[in-house]
Amino acid sequence: MIGTKEGKSPIFKEHTRTRKGAVKLRSIDYAERRGYVRGVVKEILHDPGRGAPVAKIQFLNAYRFKRDTELMVATEGMYTGQFIYCGKKATLTIGNVLPLKQVPEGTIVCNVEARVGDRGAFARGSGCFAVVISHDDDKGTTRLRLPSGGKKTVSSLARAQIGVVAGGGRTDKPLLKAGRAYHKYSVKRNCWPKIRGVAKNPVEHPFGGGNHQHIGRPSTVSKEAPSGRKVGLIGARRTGRLRGVKKLGQDKE
Repeated sequence: MIGTKEGKSPIFKEHTRTRKGAVKLRSIDYAERRGYVRGVVKEILHDPGRGAPVAKIQFLNAYRFKRDTELMVATEGMYTGQFIYCGKKATLTIGNVLPLKQVPEGTIVCNVEARVGDRGAFARGSGCFAVVISHDDDKGTTRLRLPSGGKKTVSSLARAQIGVVAGGGRTDKPLLKAGRAYHKYSVKRNCWPKIRGVAKNPVEHPFGGGNHQHIGRPSTVSKEAPSGRKVGLIGARRTGRLRGVKKLGQDKE
């Protein structure tokens, strides 16, 4: 059976040695809640294993004589030497960080917090953005359309960066050859190449073995199945081709 061994395997660990660091918004503080903080973009970096570039932004520390360096998602149009403003009273300019309460409906934002102070959760991949659909002032919530097309309601105090994440259109160019896929995944983790289950032996995979490559059992499997058996279409509600137009429900509101 596959992967029934207990404990974490060192084989499939994330390849983090060359990474630049965690990409997050500033830790929320009094200055951001009441006014704004100014930072400057020192450089725009490539982060191995990430499609989007990251910006190294320097802020003056409000409490000690030092500078704080933050790694944030680089938005399209950001440049070195640019001033970035974070806080409730920051202007609606590309790269700035504002609470969603201060952002008008229809604005394109990225690196949005799921909960207040979690420093960014949604729309962080290259070319991604979320759209502010509506505000509910009574409940203090904001409705967003995420890059997947789904809708999400978050607190109006959650922060977001203004603009689209840089590095868009990355997937438009085909990889064309195995060597490029090899290098793409070598900086991410060991998840390539993927060998089909039917091409394996019965000792290695539930779909393995048999004369002629065939599954020989249902490809759907219960989500309560034990690890090792849990391969194929896990907990499938339906199978087969998707026919017809997918309704995203974007026009309901």
